[in-house]
Amino acid sequence: MEKFLFNHSRVTQFIFLGITSKPELKLPLFILFLIVYIITVVANLAIIFIIRFDVRLHTPMYFFLSNLAFADISYSSAITPKMLVDILMEKKIIGIFGCAVQMFFVVLGGSSECLLLAVMAFDRYVAICRPLNYPIIMSEKWCSWLVAVSYVLSICYSVFYNVCVFSLHFCGPNVIDHFFCDIPPLLKLSCSDTHIHQIVIFVQVSINCISTTLIILISYACILSTLLRIHSNTSKSKAFSTCSSHLIVVSLFYGAIFFMYLRPSSTYTLQEDKVASLFYTVVIPMLNPLIYSLRNKDIKEAFQKILGKLL
Repeated sequence: MEKFLFNHSRVTQFIFLGITSKPELKLPLFILFLIVYIITVVANLAIIFIIRFDVRLHTPMYFFLSNLAFADISYSSAITPKMLVDILMEKKIIGIFGCAVQMFFVVLGGSSECLLLAVMAFDRYVAICRPLNYPIIMSEKWCSWLVAVSYVLSICYSVFYNVCVFSLHFCGPNVIDHFFCDIPPLLKLSCSDTHIHQIVIFVQVSINCISTTLIILISYACILSTLLRIHSNTSKSKAFSTCSSHLIVVSLFYGAIFFMYLRPSSTYTLQEDKVASLFYTVVIPMLNPLIYSLRNKDIKEAFQKILGKLL
């Protein structure tokens, strides 16, 4: 596979321009993103740990949430450590094989997040619209199958994008005006005709994003319809509480993804690309566990209980 992908390229390594070229900003940015990464890892690990060790949270909703937390850690770790090192380095170099590996895990993390968010929306639909059938529909076996399919599809997407991008010719220049190996800047560097590749990638991204978005929209349309027929304010409040965190996360993530990959190429600018990429690859994985934990009574109670035992 490695020989097939890279045997046409004279370029053996790429050079990142990084987030900034201003020396006075390097240390502040390094400290800022180091703090962000530490919070990302600690907060998401805490979510996984709390859900794993509190039996009250052994439900489908929290099972999916723990997998989302794992995807956030993996996603962020594919980019942030390398980015932190590069901020302090004068020359930011990555080999072509290392670039392919990084892009593989970035796509894997992003695709997993898309699919898991859609699965979580479906879970909320079943819980609110079909509560009597919830234990049967969202059985342990079915939940495990949904997560497994999400990961398998994500791996397939990653392989597909890697083959599309790294089967192209890279004969120079090798400078990427970015801070990680992403699809749009790599396509711009290729000396091959990338028109067909751009169309194929655009169609595939559209199918992935639009299909998962439709699942989320249809799920919440059904949820809203059900809630409008409920007369109990307490039941409505509880339902809105369980859905609001998910809706915030979906809005942030999909907003950045659609802006990044599905806007017209005529409006594409590298600076906007960097800002959008920073948001959905570095900031959102930190925000997700904070949004879920701060707005979720069960997780806060479980955390206090575990903390009480440890102290």
